[in-house]
Formats: sequence, structure tokens, C-alpha cells
Amino acid sequence: MSVPAAVHVLHVLVLGGTTEARRLAESLAGDRSVRVTTSLAGRVAAPRLPPGEVRVGGFGGPEGLAAWMREHDVDALIDATHPFAAAMSRNAAEAAALAHVPLLALRRPGWVAQDGDRWHSTGSLAEAAELLPALGERVFLTTGRMGLAAFAGAALDALWFLVRSVDAPEPPCPARMEVLLDRGPFDLDGERELLRRHRIDVLVTKDSGGDATAPKLTAAREAGIPVVVVRRPPVPEGVPVARTPDEAARWVRRLYASG
Repeated sequence: MSVPAAVHVLHVLVLGGTTEARRLAESLAGDRSVRVTTSLAGRVAAPRLPPGEVRVGGFGGPEGLAAWMREHDVDALIDATHPFAAAMSRNAAEAAALAHVPLLALRRPGWVAQDGDRWHSTGSLAEAAELLPALGERVFLTTGRMGLAAFAGAALDALWFLVRSVDAPEPPCPARMEVLLDRGPFDLDGERELLRRHRIDVLVTKDSGGDATAPKLTAAREAGIPVVVVRRPPVPEGVPVARTPDEAARWVRRLYASG
């Protein structure tokens, strides 16, 4: 009696921390031909864990990531990190090349300005900070707790900041600041009330895309408030991009089907 050959299970490593990464893991969770490990950076104190295996912490650069993939027989790598995690995306591209593992970037589309928007596009947080004195005095800062040092200079001491983030920020921070600890998704009525209650006259955001935090843009448009939008960094050259978790899941299943 012959023994059937073992069926290979495709091991996919997802660099996560985003809603899209979690939804991708959920999409693949019931597929017996796929094993998913999601890696979280560990920067959020209480992350929402996806199904499947989860690891927390860094890899030690691209060489460490490549070594981990070889050690754990990873067949495919998906960079589903935040659109502004440029260093991690570069490490992923280098590690995939070192380990000879196919790489896909999962990136939700960026936001698009609509009629009535008063957007000011910038390439960095530092450039955003330079624009603020000419735009307003009460700033709603929604760029997260990382990078607040860009708004901590003496040139901005006259401005007041409402800083919204999931976890409490660490110094250096703006001189005049109130911290609002909250996690999306946010609704439009809540964003309207927040702008009104704090008398916000300028909004600063990164072009993160997605629906979870987009209502602030609608509220700002309705109130005629200028919005400073920090452009997202490009995906490393040559890396294919999926725009949705379903598209990324199809890429994984095509890999499995191709052997």
C-alpha cells in the first residue's frame, strides 16, 4: 500500500500592524493549504491580534529577517505595514532578495482631495510644521505619537496642539499640547464635535488612506479648515502592490497553485 505524499503548506509571513494585515490573515485562516504568521512591531501596547500565528518584535534588520524566513521555511513575504513604515518596507525588500522569497506589498489607496478641500501637500512632518504658523493657531495633529519632535520647536510655541494617538506620546512634544488617546474607526459626527469643541483651525495628517480615519477630512472640509497632508513614501522599486486584502489573498493562492 503506497503512502500518499505530504501536501505542502505554503508558509506566508505577513508584516502586519494594520487593518489590512489582520483582514488578510482572516481571509487565509480557513485555507488548509496556507499557514500564516503575522509579525507585529510591538509599538502598540494592546494590539488587535489576527488569527494564525503571531510574533512580536523586530528581526534585527534585513539580514535578521532573511535569516528568520530561512529558519522557519517561509515561502512568501507580504509587507502589510503602515504606508509610512518606509524603513520596514526597505528591509522587507532587501530581506526577500537575500532569502529568495517572493514579496508583495499590501497598501490601501491614498486619499484623494475633493471639491471644497483646502489641502496643503508636504513631503515630511518637518515641512508640515513649517507651514503651520501661516495656517492656524489651534492644531489637530493626527500623525500618531511617533515624530512629534518635528512640532516641538520654539517656532511653534505659540500654537496649541490636540494630539490624537493610540498610546501616550513621549517627549519631545509640542510646548502647548492636549493628548487624546483613542483608536479608530471614527465617525463623522464625532469628528465634527471634536473640531468644534476644541476650536480647531488647522488639521495635520499623514496620507494613510482607508475609511477608519477619513471622517476627519470630511469634517474639516465642511468647516472650511485647511488640512496639511504628508505624502506617503513610495513602495520600494520593483515590488508588486495589492490594494486590498482580497487581492493579496489571490496572490497567495496563485503562488500555491503554481507550486
